[in-house]
Amino acid sequence: MDQATTELLGPDRKEGASPSTILIVDDDEHVRRALRRVLRRARCKILDAPDAAVGLELLAREPVQVVVSDYRMPGLSGVEFLRAVKERWPRIQRVLLTGQADSTAIEEAVNQSEIFRFIWKPWDDTHLIITIQSAIDQYWIVEENARLEALISLRNDELEKLNRDLDGKLSQRSAALVRAAQEWRSSFDAIGDPLAIVHAGGCQVVRANAAFARAAGVPVAHLSGLRCTDHAYGELPCPSRCAMPAQGGAERETTFGERIWMIRSFPFEAGGTQVLVFKDVTEEREVSRRLFHAEKMSAVGQLAGGVAHEINNPLGGILAFAQLMSRDVGRTDEDQENLRLITDAAVRAKRIVDSLLHFSRRPREEKGPVDLARVVDDSLFLLQSQLKLGRIEVVREFQPAVATANANQIQQVVVNLVVNAVQAMCNEGKIVVSTGPGAPGHVRLQVSDTGPGMKPEVARRIFEPFFTTKPEGQGTGLGLSICYQIADEHRGSIRLEGAPERGASFVLELPAAASPQQTPHP
Repeated sequence: MDQATTELLGPDRKEGASPSTILIVDDDEHVRRALRRVLRRARCKILDAPDAAVGLELLAREPVQVVVSDYRMPGLSGVEFLRAVKERWPRIQRVLLTGQADSTAIEEAVNQSEIFRFIWKPWDDTHLIITIQSAIDQYWIVEENARLEALISLRNDELEKLNRDLDGKLSQRSAALVRAAQEWRSSFDAIGDPLAIVHAGGCQVVRANAAFARAAGVPVAHLSGLRCTDHAYGELPCPSRCAMPAQGGAERETTFGERIWMIRSFPFEAGGTQVLVFKDVTEEREVSRRLFHAEKMSAVGQLAGGVAHEINNPLGGILAFAQLMSRDVGRTDEDQENLRLITDAAVRAKRIVDSLLHFSRRPREEKGPVDLARVVDDSLFLLQSQLKLGRIEVVREFQPAVATANANQIQQVVVNLVVNAVQAMCNEGKIVVSTGPGAPGHVRLQVSDTGPGMKPEVARRIFEPFFTTKPEGQGTGLGLSICYQIADEHRGSIRLEGAPERGASFVLELPAAASPQQTPHP
């Protein structure tokens, strides 16, 4: 296809697209034939009509891009015909073909028909093709502009609709933000513990809740910008007094007056602002102190019970033999007096032993929430005399861990594991006891030592009853077996971890308590 033919396809018109259509209107058949011959090479559809009436009929039936009309025709003239085309199909490009150089005719055609071009008879073929090409280009440009205008109008309508929707959503979001702010303020003030947002350094209050205002002794409206006085906000200690860091969270406990406060800080933003939460833990610490004292007494009772059982049998023998000897005939008065003193001392010792046994006896404990960290502390307290015999370092690494268990049985497990670790290290080394979360739904208690470790063949049998690596007479082989049985009864597990010959690490996992609140064991 030559260049002229390609150009006739119109702007951005490619091969395979619908061809453009040209209508030739002339009463001279020879002229029409000549025009068709010139445009034969073009890939466009060519229609012709002998007069304006036939031309209008064709335009009503066929889509046409360019109309080429003669100036002088029977019936309607070329100017009148093109004016009718303009009124009915304004996008069709109109070309006037004339051999008359009357300026009045040209002015009339321009004013009435708004023609695109004039083609003078006789015409030049190249000029004719260029003119038709320009007319076709102009048609498709007008068509594309109309399409783009319609598209822009559609997009504008869509944008207006989106803007209306956006305005509605913004109104909804603004209302939601107002409600959220009100809910936040209500929630903030409903917190029972004093809470404040402070600037770096912890002295100037940005915002605080109603509990803080009550403790500070100022109205809520006066909290913003409040600074501490004598390192205090009324009944609350100033955070700067306990050196709360501006970066990162921290937790400190301080005594202020007769109250004990737990102060927690949380970073709020990069500028150093932080959130401070004050909690009065005076009553909790008092309860903990009493519980710790009760636990110490319980431990003393257990030890006393064990000692009493060991002493009770020898005392019974002493008392029995003293009574038998006092019945022998021939005893002197001095012997009888000595035997009486022995009997009185034995009876007095037995009464003390009976009191210790009565003190140590407790009803069977059921399973309940048990703080593993506290169980470990109690167990180490029972073993403190044994730990002091050698160079044993005990490290506690506690994370919150509350199990559903029997505290006494778990204490027995801890005691067995710690005693085994001490014996394995020959009274010299380090023991690490840690608590924390374990597998899903479980908490973990771990006892690790720096002893020689265990060979694989030994590690496989450590939980077997009566299996021991200790010399004869120094162990029964039941300690770890009992630990395994206790873990199994609690629906938990106990296992050995760690590389061979690099110390031993026993991990006890128990079901976590349903409530996250730590509950001290009995």
